[in-house]
Amino acid sequence: MILILCTGNSCRSHMAEGILQQALGPDFEVASAGSNPAGYVHPLAIKALEEIGIDIADHSSKHLDSFLKRDVETVITVCGNADQACPTFPGQANRHHYPFDDPAHAEGDEEAQMAVFRRVRDEILRIFTAYADGRLDQQ
Repeated sequence: MILILCTGNSCRSHMAEGILQQALGPDFEVASAGSNPAGYVHPLAIKALEEIGIDIADHSSKHLDSFLKRDVETVITVCGNADQACPTFPGQANRHHYPFDDPAHAEGDEEAQMAVFRRVRDEILRIFTAYADGRLDQQ
């Protein structure tokens, strides 16, 4: 399993999970969690991924502790706080850190906030598509 972590597990990690799962396909298990989960998936994160054909509407915010007994082979952190709080998972072989701005802190009206969500989504798309290409090349 590839586990993507951030602090709140409401935006960045869910966008990364959706993008990476789509890029890798069904042969890989991808999940996301947070060190201090917000308890919801941000509606603008759902909307930003809908715009590129990825549905994360059924995702839920989860605590990273719920994965401690799972077979996690790769942990990817997408914010500095999660990188610092990240435990080592039994059997974990890989760890990566790709920090992204938190779009949940975007200000202004909904369109101004969506612009930030789109920018972060596109950054995540670029990084995680390249990561997926590398993983698929290893098979």
